[in-house]
This record gives sequence, C-alpha cells and structure tokens, in this order.
Amino acid sequence: MGDNIFQICNLSFDVSDMSRKPIIGAAPKLQILKDITINIKRGDVVGIVGGSGSGKSTLGRLMLRLLEPSRGKVYFNDLDITHLTESQLRPLRRKFQMIFQDPMSSLNPRHRVSGIIGGPLKLQGFQNIDTLINQALDHVGLSLDFKSRYPHELSGGQRQRVGIARAIALRPDFILADEIVSGLDVSSQAQVLSLLQNLVTELGLTLVFISHDLSVVRRLCDKIIVLQDGEVIEQEKANKLFEEPKHAYTKELLSAIPLPDLAQIWE
Repeated sequence: MGDNIFQICNLSFDVSDMSRKPIIGAAPKLQILKDITINIKRGDVVGIVGGSGSGKSTLGRLMLRLLEPSRGKVYFNDLDITHLTESQLRPLRRKFQMIFQDPMSSLNPRHRVSGIIGGPLKLQGFQNIDTLINQALDHVGLSLDFKSRYPHELSGGQRQRVGIARAIALRPDFILADEIVSGLDVSSQAQVLSLLQNLVTELGLTLVFISHDLSVVRRLCDKIIVLQDGEVIEQEKANKLFEEPKHAYTKELLSAIPLPDLAQIWE
C-alpha cells in the first residue's frame, strides 16, 4: 500500500444543463469539474477552498463516491472505486466518512443520539455497540446523558459533535468535513475546530476540510488546494501558499478574508 490514501486522476463531472435543453433532444452537458488530479497522503490535513460554485463540495462527494464521476479515476488505498456499485462500496464506507455542513438535516430527527451513532455500527456489523457509542461521545466531549436526546434538543455545536461522533465511531481512516462550522457561532466554531484538530492526532486520521473560510483553513490544514470554476488552480503547503500565492485568484481570496493571529490559541 502506497503513501496516498486517495488518488484522484483526471476527474471530471458533468450534469445536464436543463436551462438550455431544446424542445426535442437531450440537454447539453455542463462541466462542473474539469480534469482534477490530486493526491491525499495518509495523515495529511488538507483544505479544499474556493468561492461559491467552484466545485469543492462536488469534489468531496465524488471522492467518497456519493456521486459517480463522468470521467477519470478515484483510488482509495490503491483500489479503483470509480465505478463500484453501492453493494461493493458498502464494506469500504466505514473506512471513509463524511461530516456534513448542516447537522440538523443529516441527523434523523426521529432517532435519539444513541440510534444516530449506533445505526451505522449495526449496519457495518460491529459488536459491543453500546461501548463504541460511549467511546465516541467521550471523544467529542459529550456526556452519556446525550444518548437519550433527540437532535432538536441540542444546540448547533452539540449537533455537529454528534455528527463527528457518528463518523469516528466507525473507526475510519479518512474523514471529509464539508463546511462543518459555517452555520455555527464563533465560539462553537472554535470548539469544533479544536476538537477536530485533537481527533486527527489522537485517532491518526487523514482529514480533508472543505471551506470558503481561509482563516479557518490556515489554522487547521497542512496543505491547501484552491479550486476555481471546477479546476485546481493551485495546491501547495499551507504556509507557503499564504506567504507566496502564485495564482491571481488565490491572491484575491487571501486579500478578501481577514486572517487570524497565528499565535491565538483555540479554547
């Protein structure tokens, strides 16, 4: 097994442009992603950034095969998963997990926290599920009292912690976090990001963090990939990219967003 946990090779994704569909015939294709090639190494914390419509969330979903690419290849642990069926993907899914932007819509409102975390464990055939639920809650700083609560009884930050607990309970190698702090207040953002940072170290995770907020990405990530209009325009180690951005669009993103004091410690 090589150093890369994910390899993305010449990946493209098209959708039908229904706004231009003729009365007779098929709609023309609209290219969302264009020939993306990136490697994610084990243990890396990688930020994928870009403006609205740049294709960053679509790229994340293609990596985890929540969408099927139009062209190109996706490799996970050297295995080509580009066109695997859902039944073929199921045993692999515990190895790569996603934390979603809106925890309220990704957590079943009719299930208690214990069921939200325990459901995927049962599906994947884990034993000692209650113990694993307890361990996951402990990892994210929630007491066992939360097991009996429903999502509507939790704050935004607590719901996001439950989403993280659900992901790490499966003992994955890789987590993709898609804009997971964008809907939280500043205090909750800091707590969730600090938690993620600690979990990466404690559990030996590889993390891809999708965000439009470069101040967050700067603090959390080792490497940054910049997308514009569905194309990778720059990828570099975080410190070098912030000090010496090469592309005009990267410079524009940096100039538009106030950057934090790097000496600041997250509480």
